[in-house]
Amino acid sequence: MKQWSVEKLNKDNAKYLGEQYGLSPIVSALLDIRGITSEHDVQNFLYENSSIDNPFELKDMDRAVERILTAVENGEKICVYGDFDADGVTATALLYSYLETLGSNVMYYIPDRESEGYGIHKSAIDVLNSEEVELIISVDTGISAVEEIEYAQKLGIDTVVTDHHVLGDSSLPDACAVVNPHRADCGSRFKQISGVGVAFKLVCAIEGEYADIDMLLDNYSDLVCIGTIGDIVPLVDENRVFVKRGLDIINNADRPGIRALIEVSGLKDKEVTSGSVSFTLVPRINAVGRLGLSKDSVALLLTEDYEEALEIAQKLSDDNSQRQKIEKDILYQINKTVGKNPSLVQDRVIVIDGEGWKKGVVGIVSSRIKEIYGKPCIIISRDGNEANGSGRSVEGFDLWSAVNSCSDILTHFGGHTMACGLGLESENIDVFRRRVNEYAANLDSMPYNKLKIDCKLNPQYVDLDVARDLSALAPFGAGNQTPVFQLSNLSISSITPIKNDSHLRISFFVKGKYINAIKFKCSSGEFPYKIGDVVDVAVTLDTNEYNGSQNLSIIIKDIKFSDLDYTEYINSNRIFESFCRGEFVSDNDLNTIIPNRGDFAIVYRALKSLANSDNISLDVFTHNLKGNVTYGKVRVILEAMNDLGLIAFYEDTKKCSLKLLNVNTKVNLDDAEIIKSLKEVYRNE
Repeated sequence: MKQWSVEKLNKDNAKYLGEQYGLSPIVSALLDIRGITSEHDVQNFLYENSSIDNPFELKDMDRAVERILTAVENGEKICVYGDFDADGVTATALLYSYLETLGSNVMYYIPDRESEGYGIHKSAIDVLNSEEVELIISVDTGISAVEEIEYAQKLGIDTVVTDHHVLGDSSLPDACAVVNPHRADCGSRFKQISGVGVAFKLVCAIEGEYADIDMLLDNYSDLVCIGTIGDIVPLVDENRVFVKRGLDIINNADRPGIRALIEVSGLKDKEVTSGSVSFTLVPRINAVGRLGLSKDSVALLLTEDYEEALEIAQKLSDDNSQRQKIEKDILYQINKTVGKNPSLVQDRVIVIDGEGWKKGVVGIVSSRIKEIYGKPCIIISRDGNEANGSGRSVEGFDLWSAVNSCSDILTHFGGHTMACGLGLESENIDVFRRRVNEYAANLDSMPYNKLKIDCKLNPQYVDLDVARDLSALAPFGAGNQTPVFQLSNLSISSITPIKNDSHLRISFFVKGKYINAIKFKCSSGEFPYKIGDVVDVAVTLDTNEYNGSQNLSIIIKDIKFSDLDYTEYINSNRIFESFCRGEFVSDNDLNTIIPNRGDFAIVYRALKSLANSDNISLDVFTHNLKGNVTYGKVRVILEAMNDLGLIAFYEDTKKCSLKLLNVNTKVNLDDAEIIKSLKEVYRNE
């Protein structure tokens, strides 16, 4: 369940923007909604492609440049030390290739995700020492490597740190320079650049006062674009410049590695957008790091040989397919776990663990489970007594603070409000699950899982021209999301399976007009609505080309009955889950989920009309009761009927199924354990 939240629109201001800048009504409305209203902001957002702040605004940039140039002039061996994700890989490739153009004696090092993990390690420093490295330049990492950099110093190796991660409580490493926009004493204006963005600004600084920024963007913005999108930093300000310029370069595909990756990914002869970078190119670059060594990704971006690039790109694509299989296998195991123990997903923060899950994949799985249940989720992989986890949050819940509250039982942790990584001993997983949920219970309330909708559109005006106009706001991504529109009071006229029933084409009818849309990753058996249902649909609009002509593409993000208040459903479910967790529930709240015999009768008749179902949607089922029974009561009734042997009820991450059972003896509904418990608690209050 998601609560739909429609953004506020000042129609008068939107009209003014349209007249002032000659913009279409939809573009001017979206600019107002997103707070882009001043002349400076509008000009920068729509038209600026090269404005980059002075790199020397970053603290220690001058010291970094001085030490690097000394190393270059003296022929010292330099190592660019990166990270295994798309941001770290592109930052490594960028700085390495630039230093090569200066004639530097340079190498690069990417730690192994499985055996080494994130960051700078003493064992890696030993390797670099044996290679006679005299200067390490970190990219996208290093801000917390206090002990490791001290160790390198003792071996006679200097370090320049460039990073963009938020600093923890520890002091800065004692390096020759520490370049990080999040330093408390850093006066840089824009703080939200990625690791590859910091590396690019380092290159600008090395070029000096008269650096040709346009030339540097032409040379490197394709790499900065991929890393910036991959790191999910806001696509505003300098990041928007990086991505807009980078997409232009990528679509011309001068770099053999990127051209090869586009070909093996099936994007050849198609326009590469921020979306295709995010969902097609970045996963392939990340996949090799999740499964093995990221050096292949760096090699792909550095090679000048197209045949070699094709070979590496195909390996990355194969690794991505393997990653998808591993992800599917983990989700299958979690599905079985939830089916056996539904209480796991009734927690405020979902924590699920399993043995031998791939550490590099659990973060993606965590994101999937978060989307299903609309709750913060942490997935933990056990390897004997050692366990490592990755979490994803919903907007409004600070996952880093929640994990930090358990720091005394963690071997390591890091991240930010929306995502985290952590390690702990396997025997402490249950304690961690309890304590992270205690943290959540002490908050005033848990945030709703919201779907932000930019504005409501009259379905009569949804056409190809509107979709074309939206391109003025691209590129889309974090901080500048693809606009989502609400189309209201549509009647479902047809439901057609496509691609072997893995997706659906749904036709809607409203006021004499048919609207065709696609619902991805949903089979006909999973779709809970039927022809004739009147629904509201949250959609994105795009264009696609087929047989040389441009067509409107409408993608369904979410769907709900037009007369349904999901806030009421969510609150009712929360009361039910609070009771199941054994928490205090007020008398008024309990009364909303304690069913009477009439409620049981209504639900039972509805179940009989369904016969047996392998997949039902409880919110749709409850809606079809026409408001006679609350969602919480439906949950209680189904559990009671299952307990009494009236139905066989099963629920996991993918489906909710039930089967009416033949019962020849009379059953007393008050004998169900959940009913007895509810009434016991209700009386005791």
